[in-house]
Amino acid sequence: MDGVSVFSDHICELGEGPSYDPATDTLFWFDIVNGKLLEKPLAGALKIHDLGLMASAIAVIDDDRQLIATEIGLQVRDVKTGKLTPHTPIEADNRLTRSNDSRVHPCGAFWTGTMGKDEEKGAGSIYWFFKGELRRLFSDITVSNSICFSEDGATAYYADTATGLLMRVACDPATGLPKGEPKVFVDHRSSKGYVDGSVVDRDGVLWNAVWGGRAVKAYAPDGTLLREIAMPVTQASCPAFVGQKADRLVVTSAWKGKDEKQRALDPQAGMTFLLDIPVKGRFEPRVLIA
Repeated sequence: MDGVSVFSDHICELGEGPSYDPATDTLFWFDIVNGKLLEKPLAGALKIHDLGLMASAIAVIDDDRQLIATEIGLQVRDVKTGKLTPHTPIEADNRLTRSNDSRVHPCGAFWTGTMGKDEEKGAGSIYWFFKGELRRLFSDITVSNSICFSEDGATAYYADTATGLLMRVACDPATGLPKGEPKVFVDHRSSKGYVDGSVVDRDGVLWNAVWGGRAVKAYAPDGTLLREIAMPVTQASCPAFVGQKADRLVVTSAWKGKDEKQRALDPQAGMTFLLDIPVKGRFEPRVLIA
C-alpha cells in the first residue's frame, strides 16, 4: 500500500501503546496480553523486555525513568536496568481489569484508562494522575481508548470503543482536568470497524486507528473526516508520531481474537507499521509524577 511499510515484523498478539522518545530516537510499544515491552530505535534493532505482567502505555519521566501503566497501576521503570517499582496503585485489587489506552496531557498530567480483561461491560474507568494525585474522571467504560489532547491542552478526547462514539471535552490547560460535560466528536457507529487509539497533531487533526476497519482516519478539529489511509491489517490499534521532526506516523496492530483461518487471511496482523505520509506531529510531553 502506498506510503505504508513494515516498521517491525515482530508479531504481537495485542500490539498497543506506541510512544516515541525523541531523545533516543526510539519507539516503545507493548504486546499487552503477553506482558512484553518492545523497544526499537528508528534505525536500530528490536529489543523485547518481559515485564511479567500486563502493561499498555509508557511515558518519559526524565532521562533515567519511565512511567508505565500496568494491570495493577502505575510503575516507574529504570531505563538502564528495566527494574519496575510500584508508584500508584490503580484497581490493583481488581484482578478482572487491566490498563489500556493512556497519554500525557501537555501540562504533564497522565490520563490512563482501564478495562475488563475479557471486555466486561462497564468494568473500566479513565483516571487523571498528576504530581502524585489520582482521580477517577469517567467510569462505566468497557474499552478505554483514544485518549489524546490538543497541543494547547484545552481539549481532551477519549472513547469507549464499545459505544462507537469518540468524545471531546474541554480541559484546563494548567492541570489537564476536564471542564464541563463531554460531547460527541465523531459518531462512528455506522462506519466499518471501531474507534481505537488516537493522537492529535499541531494543526488539531486527530489521527485514529480503526480496529476492524483496515484503516487510519484523520479528522479535522470540527470532526470532519479529512482522509482515510488503507492499512494492510484488519486490526490497527494505535498511532504515534515518530522521527526527529515528528513528521511520520507509526501504527501498531493485533491478531487477538482471530482463529488460524482468520490469521492466515491477515498474515501481517500484529506487526507495527510506518506511514510515510506528511504529518505535522508533535512529541509527547514528559509526565510529572511528583
